[in-house]
Amino acid sequence: MASTTDYERATGPLRGFRVVDASTILAGPLAAQILGDFGAEVIKIEHPRKSDGMRGHGLDKDGVPLWWKMIGRNKQTITLDLNTTDGQGIFRDLAATADVVIENFRPGTFERWGLSYDVLSAVNPGLILLRVTGFGQKGPYSKRPAFGTLVESMSGFAHLTGPPDGPPTLPAFGLADSIAGIAGSSAVSMALLERERNGGIGQQVDLDLLTPIMTAVGPGVMYADQLGIDQERTGNRSQNNSPRNLYRTKDDQWVAISTSAHAIAERVMRIVGHPEVMDEDWFATGRQRAQHADLLDTYVGDWIAERTRDEVTEVFEEAGAAVAPVYRPSDLLRDPQVVDTDMIIAVDDEELGPVRMQNVMWRMGGSPGSIRHTGRAAGADTDRVLAALGRTPHDLDDLRARGVI
Repeated sequence: MASTTDYERATGPLRGFRVVDASTILAGPLAAQILGDFGAEVIKIEHPRKSDGMRGHGLDKDGVPLWWKMIGRNKQTITLDLNTTDGQGIFRDLAATADVVIENFRPGTFERWGLSYDVLSAVNPGLILLRVTGFGQKGPYSKRPAFGTLVESMSGFAHLTGPPDGPPTLPAFGLADSIAGIAGSSAVSMALLERERNGGIGQQVDLDLLTPIMTAVGPGVMYADQLGIDQERTGNRSQNNSPRNLYRTKDDQWVAISTSAHAIAERVMRIVGHPEVMDEDWFATGRQRAQHADLLDTYVGDWIAERTRDEVTEVFEEAGAAVAPVYRPSDLLRDPQVVDTDMIIAVDDEELGPVRMQNVMWRMGGSPGSIRHTGRAAGADTDRVLAALGRTPHDLDDLRARGVI
């Protein structure tokens, strides 16, 4: 049951929709976070004795988990043991009031608990059930345990990442899960739109972690299919254009240069004092320029190495050429573009005071999203949410004594 403080202030396009988040690390909770950012009422379910693993991920401050403050934002939290008959009954009652349920248990688990889509939709035909797994609900890998690391490896991402003479490289953060979480929020929005068009009937959405990152990796599968070749690692270079790399500056900083557009490539070569290469036949396309990356990187790298990062940035910006510094997270906190557009905002937290974190993911002029509160303690809203389902104080005491909540 949304509180006046938290949810009557919601301004996003999903206000009025209820989402039950029964998922854990990381794609499902991120999808639910995004839906909550844009107005949905999100009820987060955690086990009474084994809270969401996201509370133990990343760094903490004085025992307070920081990542949770973001991934748990805009969510009410309740505890519920879905392994118990009473817990399953409460979940069915809660799902009957919801527009969306998100879960990421292994295929068959919800069915074993009596929470299959057939059961849930029998009392709530409009329900959208987003099911997030490593490899999907069917197929030979469907029952395998899977985390983002495994699909980052399988997707081709690791194969393409790193220096040409080095090993495949994994990301230092939850890339596959994050891409899938964003995809999941999009899928739910599409399913809600379809529900409006088909007489209010919901559907299941089968989201695996592998497909979204395979899509993000690019056309490698088509190259293998049509040309019989596998792309190889190129480090910070690109097979599609040059100059494109990271370059060290005089003050031991780094900048990124990209010349995906031909006009930008011409501007860069004028800046670094080698306009003559523009007369070469091979300069005409990005792919041909990439075959001469050693020469172009030498020209660009030598020029940048004689100047500070600020000097390089100023010259490139004046010339209309694309450049960006290599930032640490602390640099983002004071970048003028980030600050001016509120990409990072301060949110009051009951334990930590003002906490700066990433804002909602896109800016909507007519129905903007918002952050009403940060991630709460496990079970902070259990009594209120279950009371709205008809459970009395006596019922709650009994459920708590038996470990159901």
